[in-house]
Amino acid sequence: MGTITAPEPITTAHLIDSFACGIPALDEWLKRRALKNAVSGASRTFVVCHDGQVVGCYALATGSVERGDAPKKLRRNMPDPIPIMVLGRLAVDRQWQRAGVGRGLLKNAVLRSLSVSRHAGVKALLVHTLSEDAKAFYVRNGFLESPFDPMTLIISLQDAPRCL
Repeated sequence: MGTITAPEPITTAHLIDSFACGIPALDEWLKRRALKNAVSGASRTFVVCHDGQVVGCYALATGSVERGDAPKKLRRNMPDPIPIMVLGRLAVDRQWQRAGVGRGLLKNAVLRSLSVSRHAGVKALLVHTLSEDAKAFYVRNGFLESPFDPMTLIISLQDAPRCL
């Protein structure tokens, strides 16, 4: 397979046309929205590449979650709403799946979120999963179900480094 680049912000120089993770909505978002969201400030997308071709990506944005919607462990001494980072659209091209790329992207997202938390109030990282397989991936990496939606998972940034 070869080596891939370290995660970096998406630019127009990245080749995305042949990216195919198996979930059309994620493929289309990368191709049609990732750069636009970066320009507008809605989210930041980070990509890893092989020979210039994007083989994995994820997006980060800030957000908040109502205290009652967070796992009990996160609520203590927190304001309402609780400030969070939102991890969105983590996807790996089919040819690179099951090669550790997803876990590497998740680790990078956690590290970036921890960096933000040193400069602004951010308690946790939240992800809205699209499938049971995706949910299992995040649960294996320490994420907990939200009490309001079993497909919404969250991990305290305090706990995150120990889980990766």
